[in-house]
Order: sequence, then structure tokens, then C-alpha cells
Amino acid sequence: MQGRRGTRTGPDLRGVQGAIAQAFAESTPGGVRPGELDRGGRTLRWVEAGQGGAAPVVLIAGSGTSSLTWTPVLPELARHGRVVAYDRAGTGASEPNRGASRAEAPTLDGQLDDLAALVRHLDAGPAVLVGHSWGGQLAQLLAWQRPELVAGLVLVDPAHEEFQPQAIRVAENVLNRLWLLRSALATPSAGPADPLARAGAAVVAHQHQRWTVLAENRLTAVTTPELRRRRSASRLPAVPVAVLSATEGLPRVLRSRWTALQSRIASGATRGTHILVGGAGHAVHADRPRAVIAAVLEVSDHARYLRNG
Repeated sequence: MQGRRGTRTGPDLRGVQGAIAQAFAESTPGGVRPGELDRGGRTLRWVEAGQGGAAPVVLIAGSGTSSLTWTPVLPELARHGRVVAYDRAGTGASEPNRGASRAEAPTLDGQLDDLAALVRHLDAGPAVLVGHSWGGQLAQLLAWQRPELVAGLVLVDPAHEEFQPQAIRVAENVLNRLWLLRSALATPSAGPADPLARAGAAVVAHQHQRWTVLAENRLTAVTTPELRRRRSASRLPAVPVAVLSATEGLPRVLRSRWTALQSRIASGATRGTHILVGGAGHAVHADRPRAVIAAVLEVSDHARYLRNG
């Protein structure tokens, strides 16, 4: 059974990883390198680029989205040091969690364990975690529970358990639809498609990808009580923290509430900064990539200073 499952999903998802790598390589100096890690019989995959830097930068996508969402920022970050864009279980090129006969829903601790295992596997000390939306909550959770793995945080319009989960899911579903629309351009009748479109088509071709989108959206809702408990019992480590808030894409009253919660994250950190990004919707890294790049470089520089000082 295990062998048959590996034959069916492994090579195909390696092909997805290759397509993702090609999409990043188009604009990344020095190209990108694929990576993978066995997680108890399933494979966690990523692409990385660049070398050196005070700490590796790990990019964590929002709910239901893959590493492809980081194409606007990874190439420039790679000019300054090592940067990794990974796919959570069941997204992008990473294999889903599997039970005896079918895919299993993701769990909060399972996603955190994968992220911690990735940082340890990089063997470069603590990492700067850059998380978008749900990825921003995962970055905070890891910082609370495993502070020795975290050199700094950049939270890109991070989700918050006290904000209406449905509003976040709607925003991320819109982002998913945009990627699906672009992927639809990769058809034989359209002629040679660009690498990003081909990679997007490769990602959505797998049925478990669509199932994972729904499963992750459910996860963000059902874990609200647990997220509240962990936040109340935890404190971010004394590392540089930048919280970027979008300014567009939601009714003003909802946007104001979400932004206030994000500001509270920054003010609660020992070395926190809150940045309002004008003209950016929820996908700040797509709308205003320079703002995200600048925040990552500043946090990385601050982390280097703290580490050497």
C-alpha cells in the first residue's frame, strides 16, 4: 500500500516542485534549489535561493495557498541571503497527511511540527519567519513555543483569532481564485505559457490541493479557542518583530478592527514595529512587495545586530 501510494503521488509532486522552482528561477539571481524532508512517510518540499545572511528567511504562505504566492519577494530577498519558500502538507509540492486509506485533515500542532522540523533541517540556527495571514499566526505560535528557532518575525497582514475568521477566509479564497484564474492561462491552445502559470496549473491539478484549501480554512475556525489560550499564556521572544497591515480590500469597520488587533501584536512585542501599507490589499506581498522586502531586510539586520552584540 505504501509503495503504491508513493508511486502515485511522489513523482507527480516532484514535478510540481520542478514547475514551482522554474517559476521562481525566472527572476532569481543564481537560480533556486529544491529541498525535501521526510516527515514520517510523507515528503515536505520547498525551494530555496541565495546564500549567507545572519539567519535564513523562511516564507510561510496563507491558508490554502502555496509557496508560489511568494514569487514577488523571494528573488530580491535572495540577493541578500538564504531564503526558503515551503509548502505545508497538502499544498504546492508537499504531500498531504495520510491515514490508512485517505488524506487526513491538517492539525495545528502538525503544521507547527513541520515548520519546526524545516528550520532545524536548514541547520543554520534560528530563522526569520515571514508569515502571511494564517502563516503569520503559525509564525507567532512557533515563536511562543520554540523561541530558540526564531531570530525575528515579519507578519504580513496576519490572521488573528479575535477577528472574524470568515472575513479572512473570504480574502484568502479570493487570492486562491486569482491564482486559479492565472493557472487557466496554461492551456495548449494558448501557446507557450509563462512559468508561473504552468506552475499554478501543476499545483491545482491535484485533487488533494482543493481538499486542503477547505481543510485549512476549517482549521483556522475550529482552533480559535486554542489560539486564544496559547496567546494568553505566551509572550513573543525578545526578537525584532514587524507587523504589516493592509489598508484596502475590506469594509472600513472590518479593516479597522483587524488593523487594531495587528497593532496590538506589535505593541506587545519587546522589539515590535507596526507598519500600515498604503494601497495594499490582504496580499500585501503581491500588491506592495517592496514594503515586505524592506521589512524583512530590516528585521534581518536587527537580528544580526542582536546576534553579534
